[in-house]
Amino acid sequence: MPGQPGAPDDEGVSPRGDAGGRGPGEPGSIYGYLRVATFAIGPDGRISHWSGRAAEFFGVPAGDALGADPITTLVPREHWQRGRARLERVLAGEEWTGTTPYRDTAGGEGLAELYLMPVDSGPTAGATCLAVDVGRLRTVEDGLAASEAVFGQTPTGFFLFGPDLRLQRVNPAFAACVGRDPEDLPGLAPAELFAPGEAERLQVALRKVLAGGEPILDLRFAGGVPAAGTRDGRRRWSAALFRLNGPGGAPLGVAGQVQDVTSRHVAEREAAGVRRSLALLNEASTHIGSTLDLETTAKELLDVIVPQFCDLATVDLYTALLSGDSGPLSGGPGLLDGSGELRRVAVSSVVGGASSVLGEGLGAVPVAEAGGTLCYPPRSPHARALRTGRSVVPQPGPDPLLRSTLVVPLVARDQVLGLVQLSRAIGSEPFDARDVAIAEELVARAAVCVDNARLYRREHERALILQRSLLPPGNPAATGLEIARRYLPSNNNTEVGGDWFDVIPLPGSRTALVIGDVMGRGLRAAVAMGQLRTAVRTLAMLDLDPAEVLGALDEIARGLGDDDPGGTSGEGSVEVYLATCVYAVYDAVTQRCTFASAGHLPPALLSPGEPARMLDVPPGLPLGVGGEPFEEVTITLPDGAVLGLYTDGLVESRKHQLDEGLRAFRAALTHGSKHLEQLCDEVLDELIPHHGEDDIALLMAKVQALPEGSVGDWKLPAEPTSVGRARERSCDWLINRGLDELVDTTELLVSELVTNALRHGRGEIRLRLMRDRTVLCEVWDDGYAQPRQRRAQETDEGGRGLQLVSLLAERWGSRRTPNGKIVWFELAL
Repeated sequence: MPGQPGAPDDEGVSPRGDAGGRGPGEPGSIYGYLRVATFAIGPDGRISHWSGRAAEFFGVPAGDALGADPITTLVPREHWQRGRARLERVLAGEEWTGTTPYRDTAGGEGLAELYLMPVDSGPTAGATCLAVDVGRLRTVEDGLAASEAVFGQTPTGFFLFGPDLRLQRVNPAFAACVGRDPEDLPGLAPAELFAPGEAERLQVALRKVLAGGEPILDLRFAGGVPAAGTRDGRRRWSAALFRLNGPGGAPLGVAGQVQDVTSRHVAEREAAGVRRSLALLNEASTHIGSTLDLETTAKELLDVIVPQFCDLATVDLYTALLSGDSGPLSGGPGLLDGSGELRRVAVSSVVGGASSVLGEGLGAVPVAEAGGTLCYPPRSPHARALRTGRSVVPQPGPDPLLRSTLVVPLVARDQVLGLVQLSRAIGSEPFDARDVAIAEELVARAAVCVDNARLYRREHERALILQRSLLPPGNPAATGLEIARRYLPSNNNTEVGGDWFDVIPLPGSRTALVIGDVMGRGLRAAVAMGQLRTAVRTLAMLDLDPAEVLGALDEIARGLGDDDPGGTSGEGSVEVYLATCVYAVYDAVTQRCTFASAGHLPPALLSPGEPARMLDVPPGLPLGVGGEPFEEVTITLPDGAVLGLYTDGLVESRKHQLDEGLRAFRAALTHGSKHLEQLCDEVLDELIPHHGEDDIALLMAKVQALPEGSVGDWKLPAEPTSVGRARERSCDWLINRGLDELVDTTELLVSELVTNALRHGRGEIRLRLMRDRTVLCEVWDDGYAQPRQRRAQETDEGGRGLQLVSLLAERWGSRRTPNGKIVWFELAL
């Protein structure tokens, strides 16, 4: 009953406050997190007292509960018997604690932990009951365990300030951060932990979080911790503060997580120095290497580092490098041990009277001034730097003005080119590891520029080797032509041009003569020339007309610059390689030559008994311009005529006009030797003294008519009997020329080609045999369908003719004609 001895108070189970001074129900009390109810049972076994918490816990109002049987009211039916037996033992004086299911008036079931305590016998006999919700109790227990684990095991510092802004709890990591014992910290205010300024900042932040509830992240503050081992005995921390709220939303205090950021603070200070170093490197990138002159590059390096990085510096380069030696610089006599001869090419100083700027006192042979030569003894720091390719910090010399010296070798592409000596005067910081790394980067950039100047001297030689490798080797042979050619590089020692020529054998005793000139100079022009020459040979094998070859070559020339990363001349524009070219096809049987020109100088023709003249060939536009078709002209060349193809380097220069050069060329041809090789030499001897500023390519061909009887030509009607006639004509022609060993093979292959012409062609059939370096057989018909070799199956009745031709002939193929096609094969003599 209310007020009776032993009856619990309706608002709690304990009249005393907790350890923190809070009473029951106050913010922070554990009962704010638990569902707790109390009631009393009288000696008659019925409910005699029912608290408000009991009504809320079980959902039964006091009017329904007082006087009711607690077993039937609160316990599920299946537990009535056990519950009544337990209640009787409690009323008899036995105390019991345990868990039991319960049922509220809504029909829901839960699990409660009960504490049943008997009351003394007499008028107030009975029992007092305390019920706790087991689910809430387990949640609180788990939360407490997790809280203990976080505070006890986390490697970062945790702390909790109460509403009075004094420490309530800390973990060992936080205590280690501030250099105190954990048990000494509870109850301390920020002013008792940190210096006044830092403590005030932390106090203000704690008040702000406690009042507004907004967390504060990365709050920086510092404190002195003598045991920390730092240079100034001060540590830097970063704290995250957040407010803790109770079940009702009332603030319980301010919690925080703290991390030691002393190393980060040191790194930030170093980052500022790194930014200054990067600015120095950026200046070096834009200033060093503006020219390809060795001495200028060395001076540009010193302009960057003096006085921004050091107070005085010198640059020494190997004399072999300065003399233009393109061989390995680190392998010659006296270089393996670092004692080779060097020359001082640059000196810069803001310190007057410092003898070490010239190497004195550090083991070097004295040098009077920049530009002199010197050698470093093998055991000197400078020789060691040259020998190993690594930086050396020598011991300070006797010079009282210098505090620190650094020797850095100039290394580029695994070649030691020389060395740079840097010194700092008294009053400056000595070189540290970061300074060494920056100096090595600066010197490495300068070394690349120095090496670029050295490599530039080799560009002409390599480009010339490339150009010559792309020209036809030896004396090319051609049916019905004697060939002579010359190629001479210009007098320019730094760049080459893109002149080229070629002689290409074609089927049917024909020969393609090509000469061209890529506009521009240097390695790119030589590469473009090689690409165009390869394209010409490929197009020639397709047996296209000269105008068609130049048209396709024009498309190729316009696409050469598309993939060139260095060929752009502006945004959205690509460098186009322009070239001039003459393409001529000579037929040895008809002695007719067809010409097409793409902006090139006209060919020269020297006919027997006549002066030399320039052929009237439509000039056309240079390759790479596009937009206009190319025209052809066909000329019959008499026996003994000399055809001359050339580039502009032969007839044009800055001192002589083109017309003057062309006149000199015609005169040299007219009055020259009858022997073609000697004629080439005489033309060059006559014209080179006046020119030679550009590359010269000269290709000359002398017509040699085929011997009489070397060609057999027959026309056959389109009827089956023509196959036998073709065999007879071929066999007789070969036997009359003493080629009996080729009769059987020729008879078989001629039969196959003529049969194919009857089956797959149309119109009159033409058979032609010709003897030159090989025996050539050609079969004409008026069909446009080109033969195609295929692999015949075992069940096929035909389809093996071209396989037989391919097997027995040295070469075979087909080409178009204006009215059909020609199928041909060659047999070796």
